[in-house]
Amino acid sequence: MKKAILFILLPTLLFAQDFAKHVNPFIGTGGHGHTFPGATVPYGMVQLSPDTRIDGSWDGCGGYHYDDSTIYGFSHTHLNGTGVSDYGDIMLMPTMGKPSFDKNIYSSTFSHANEKASAGFYAVKLEKHNIDVRLTTSTRVGLHEYTFNKAGQANIILDLNHRDKLLEGTIRIIDDRTIEVLRRSEAWARNQYVFARIEFNVPLKVNLVKEENKENTKLEGIYKGTELALSFSKSVKKGEKIHVKVSLSPTSYEGAKLNSSEINLLDFEKVKKEAEILWNKELSKIEVTSDDKDKLAIFYTALYHTMMQPNIAQDLDGKYRGRDNQIHTAEGFDYYTVFSLWDTFRGAHPLYTLIDKKRTSDYINTFIKQYEQGGRLPVWELASNETDCMIGYHSVSVIADAMAKGITGFDYEKAFEASKASAMRDVLGLEAYKKNGFISMDDEHESVSKTLEYAYDDWCIAQMAKLLKKQEDYQYFMMRSQNWKNIFDWETGFMRPKKNGGWDKPFDPREVNNNFTEGNSWQYSFFVPQDIEGLIQAHGGKDKFEVKLDALFNAESKTTGREQVDVTGLIGQYAHGNEPSHHMAYLYNYVGKPEKTNEKVKYILDNFYKNTPDGLIGNEDCGQMSAWYVLSSIGLYQVTPGQEYINTVDPIFENVNIKNTEKLIKLPRTQEKESYFINFELYDWVNCLRHKPRENYYYIVPIIDVENKSFVTDLKIELKPYKSIGKVYYSFDDELNFKEYKSPILIKKSTKVNAYTEIYHYTEFSIDSTAIRSNTISAQFFKKPNNYSINIKSKYNPQYHAGGPEGLLDGILGTENWRKGDWQGYQSQDFEAVVDLQEVKDITEISARFLQDQRSWIVMPTKVEYYISDDNVNFTYFGSINNTLDPKIEENIILNFTANETKNKKARYVKVIAKNFGKLPEWHQGFGGDAFIFVDEITVK
Repeated sequence: MKKAILFILLPTLLFAQDFAKHVNPFIGTGGHGHTFPGATVPYGMVQLSPDTRIDGSWDGCGGYHYDDSTIYGFSHTHLNGTGVSDYGDIMLMPTMGKPSFDKNIYSSTFSHANEKASAGFYAVKLEKHNIDVRLTTSTRVGLHEYTFNKAGQANIILDLNHRDKLLEGTIRIIDDRTIEVLRRSEAWARNQYVFARIEFNVPLKVNLVKEENKENTKLEGIYKGTELALSFSKSVKKGEKIHVKVSLSPTSYEGAKLNSSEINLLDFEKVKKEAEILWNKELSKIEVTSDDKDKLAIFYTALYHTMMQPNIAQDLDGKYRGRDNQIHTAEGFDYYTVFSLWDTFRGAHPLYTLIDKKRTSDYINTFIKQYEQGGRLPVWELASNETDCMIGYHSVSVIADAMAKGITGFDYEKAFEASKASAMRDVLGLEAYKKNGFISMDDEHESVSKTLEYAYDDWCIAQMAKLLKKQEDYQYFMMRSQNWKNIFDWETGFMRPKKNGGWDKPFDPREVNNNFTEGNSWQYSFFVPQDIEGLIQAHGGKDKFEVKLDALFNAESKTTGREQVDVTGLIGQYAHGNEPSHHMAYLYNYVGKPEKTNEKVKYILDNFYKNTPDGLIGNEDCGQMSAWYVLSSIGLYQVTPGQEYINTVDPIFENVNIKNTEKLIKLPRTQEKESYFINFELYDWVNCLRHKPRENYYYIVPIIDVENKSFVTDLKIELKPYKSIGKVYYSFDDELNFKEYKSPILIKKSTKVNAYTEIYHYTEFSIDSTAIRSNTISAQFFKKPNNYSINIKSKYNPQYHAGGPEGLLDGILGTENWRKGDWQGYQSQDFEAVVDLQEVKDITEISARFLQDQRSWIVMPTKVEYYISDDNVNFTYFGSINNTLDPKIEENIILNFTANETKNKKARYVKVIAKNFGKLPEWHQGFGGDAFIFVDEITVK
């Protein structure tokens, strides 16, 4: 007997149930979830929460970790589950007695036994001075209530040097109950503006000031600087309460004053109740029933986490700070910020299209304004700053998905214009991607992931073009969407990095390295959501693709290469703790095995989500981790945002009601082939597999199969077409006449080899054929400037090998982008190597190139020493150079450490020793870690 789950259109009524009671804000605050437990309302500007970590550490990105026992203060902005630290703006901390700006003095211990959190509310007892703190918020205002449980001098510390770097601080005393604040700061967002209006319910006086490293007791006026803190005080009786209202604005003091009208300073219980009402209104959009309280807590906390961002970023009058850093007014839509699009395009935004069409159109209108003001769509936008974090241009996925589902309220033509403009730029590997049909290691780091994600995004743009009847654009972007095939190795069945026209070797699909974004080949070889049928065909059909999926989930749960903290929640090589894996369990639906989808999804739901502080298996990532749970638990997941079809799976709840859907949809709980996929037009499921791109192998570029870029005497080059189909043509250097490739080519000098594939394509409707040509690719080969050899005494990190020892003598110079693979990296050790010149020579100069990128722990050596020898046993001193580059400089810099000798010295062997920087200092975010030395080329004259 079939059981059915009903998706019911409900009228917009006041909810009768208390959904907010199920929310547990502590889920994800432990482990690696990076969430925060403080008070906020749905999509609110204010996230008022305690800060237990102020060092910017990875597990402290949300400002709080459940393992901690010290609170440094309560700040008004926080990020939900990100992997990079920022926010923590406008920090207040109540204390007693003599005030201090020493964080170790004004901080306080606390106990979880005296801590409470619910949707829109947080409370804790500060043990040091026995102060009870309660917090709640409206959209733009945070409200504090401090109860001082003993008599004495009460202080409220306002420290603008909290967490990130203060670029500009201003505190203006309006009167003894009101102050205004500007905090302009730099962290992940390089230029963030926060204006605040702080109001007390009782008069307070300034009793200590820290201004530009000076402390004084100046009583009134305007305070400015990059070191700025004030203490406000009054004498209190035992049990006396002080209320503090903090109103935020991204635009101005006037905006903060306007926003303060949202709530009354003394109405704490009313504001708390209104926050609960707002949460119940949003959470009621999906109603599930269960007798399992933990399951309800996990579900509604997950839904809660999806609604903590994006955040409203405009004042009550519509004014907002745009991407051009100018003040604008939103007309006809609300302006938002915090778009973690690499994460959220997969599940969170498809969820919003289901339950929040108005905000979906507001998000897209925000994207369009950012395009108009900043020249491109957002990638990872934060506080009017483009962080350029992660990859792709996944705004186009959100736009295409909304258009496919008929969501209105934004300009389709303008959205397409912005999408196309963002895809036609020549940055981050796009120039090579457009020219060659893929990105090589030589072009850009994370080349495999970028090729795959650009290809999906291009498919999204093609869907927009099709809807808007732009046939030429449709064909162009559909062709680009097939670029994934240029990095698919048909022999191994994996997506592989290419280098100099061929496959990079050696290859280990488990290896986490700089060719992938937070993952490895296993975790990216299934990311072709726009052409799943093509991917299945490339593997040899459904049966073989099923075997490949089984191998993914049954492989050893161990990665090699770089330690990647994001790769968690492993089932085989599937990593649920990071987003690239999130669609993979649903791929069994495409080979007719929904029972396997059900099995894997249920395992993930049961094991990777818990009603505990460490109840998330990886970073929350602005709602994506929770969106997966919300959708999968109710029986849905959209593998391909940008089309109206949604995958189905057995839901874990008996009853699910979704408000504001446009149709009544019944999903069978027992999967049969008709229920693998649905859409809201109730078409037959197979429609979602029709009209897919075929295996267009005739556009795939050839492989230039050579091990290394450099050679000593001569080099044999082989050219291979995809699956040996078609012919390959080649030329050298700038020759225009291409010759057909028939046998391996031998070159004896530095040469550029150009090649393309050509195949005759027969259409379905005609016996006529057309010769179709792939992109022309090029590979550069270098004859070494010498026959030197090298013996490296140190051990390089296998992630950073530059092609092996000879990479230090090949005459190929690495660039500032070390992630492309042309540098050798040595950690926790000095670098030492001996170069054999093969014969005794006159030596006048020795040099070696080193790179610094301190943010990545790569620091210049403190000193480089050179020695020479005739016998490789007894070495004499040639020269040395001390480093003079400041290790704090953030730019990537390359330096030559060169030693000269006015008189020629004869030797056969040259020893190079570079002294490692050692442990990273306290100012560094990796304090205590071991620095790298990165070396590229050794030159002997």
